[in-house]
Amino acid sequence: MYPNALRESVTNFIRFFRIGVEGVESGEGGIFLLNFHQSPFLVIWEVTRACALKCLHCRAEAQYHRDPRELTTEEGKALIREIRNLGAPLLVFTGGDPLMRDDLFELAEYAKGQGLIVSLTPSATPRVTEKAMRRAKEVGLDRWAFSLDGSTAEIHDAFRGTSGSYDLTMRAIDMLRKLEMPLQINTTVSRYNLEDLPRIARLLEEMGIVLWSVFFLVPTGRGKMDDMITADEHERVFHWLADLSERVSFDIKTTAAPPYRRVMMQRAKAGIHPGTDGAPPWVAGRQRQLRAPRAVNDGNGFAFVSHIGDVYPSGFLPIACGNVRDQSLSEIYRTHPTFVALRDPKQLKGKCGVCEFRFVCGGSRARAYAVSGDPLASDPTCAYVPQGWSR
Repeated sequence: MYPNALRESVTNFIRFFRIGVEGVESGEGGIFLLNFHQSPFLVIWEVTRACALKCLHCRAEAQYHRDPRELTTEEGKALIREIRNLGAPLLVFTGGDPLMRDDLFELAEYAKGQGLIVSLTPSATPRVTEKAMRRAKEVGLDRWAFSLDGSTAEIHDAFRGTSGSYDLTMRAIDMLRKLEMPLQINTTVSRYNLEDLPRIARLLEEMGIVLWSVFFLVPTGRGKMDDMITADEHERVFHWLADLSERVSFDIKTTAAPPYRRVMMQRAKAGIHPGTDGAPPWVAGRQRQLRAPRAVNDGNGFAFVSHIGDVYPSGFLPIACGNVRDQSLSEIYRTHPTFVALRDPKQLKGKCGVCEFRFVCGGSRARAYAVSGDPLASDPTCAYVPQGWSR
């Protein structure tokens, strides 16, 4: 539909991959890859906070009705042009529920016309219809993602705070498969579904998904500290995911879990993870999907724009660094002191500050902030004790 836009999308993805593979510098304790100081790899735009669900972990504390202060259609298109000029990173429309905006597909079509790679993460509500899915396919959306937080209705619906959400999700997935659209499943790992993860994985294999995005809960918004799994449990899940990635047909990525990179590198060095030749997992192995060619972290290769235009290092790190109605996104991303600090591993504190993996991991900055109030503090859910650490 958009041959020039498609060509630009592919060119931009190749450019990012080339930066990741070829732009390697030596750093203290290991290697790090260039260059997120100028352009993020991924921009998430929260197009609305309106949503019919009441998820226990919702970072946005979503409401039933749209906020009149939301970016307008024209402001949204201006933002999309800014994103395009920022180096054409991947763009994800999120919420709330993006389908609560009547102009969503107009915005998506405009973004595709600008040469962007675009993904959508709607909520499983009655708004997810075959008509909506066909429209998404017509405008050229690159991927549709649904959340699935349990292998049964009992577990999933309790987590999503809405009875019937599981059944709606499964029906929507069936429709998407019939339309032959690539399907991504997002799962939030928490105290509620920790032991259910193997059953979820088996279900996903049957669905024929392309990517499982495994998010580790950050206690912000409605997410509570008690909902978060422990450091040792994080470590156990990381190793389980690494083992699983060798057996399943779909790709696996983690979100809010930078130590997973450290685990993968340790396993590669020990010869446990075959096929990587010791290279970082985001460079080696199966790069079938639209994945970052190097380590992405809050504010480092990543930017989040809220429904009213506020810019954050991520949706889970609620430090407002400016607003796109007042400043350009590029200026905020490149120059705001919080973003600049988050891109400098030498400013990390505690265990993360002396860790030999800090240039390729860096710990979850969002989780550090949620627990300590300091985005540069140690990741409290990393079980690893660095070689240079002493209390």
